[in-house]
Amino acid sequence: MTKAELIAAVAAKGGYTKKDAEKALSTVVDVITDVLVNGDKVTLVGFGTFETRQRAAKEGKNPQTHEVIKIPAKKVPAFKAGKALKDAVNK
Repeated sequence: MTKAELIAAVAAKGGYTKKDAEKALSTVVDVITDVLVNGDKVTLVGFGTFETRQRAAKEGKNPQTHEVIKIPAKKVPAFKAGKALKDAVNK
């Protein structure tokens, strides 16, 4: 499902205009992004948790030259599904 399809589905299911649905979706995504950038997490009970995780530094290999390179540590966004979402998907 693309962003446009998601906006259309939200508009249809919620009885909103596509413009209002797009504004709401963009706002939610922006707020979640801001929270993750600040190092906090967003928990939506029953749906899941958005958080950042620290990925350790490691050594990798350039596939063309086979030269060993160092890959620096970094923070990555992560999502852990909640029980209700897992149950709904597995029905």
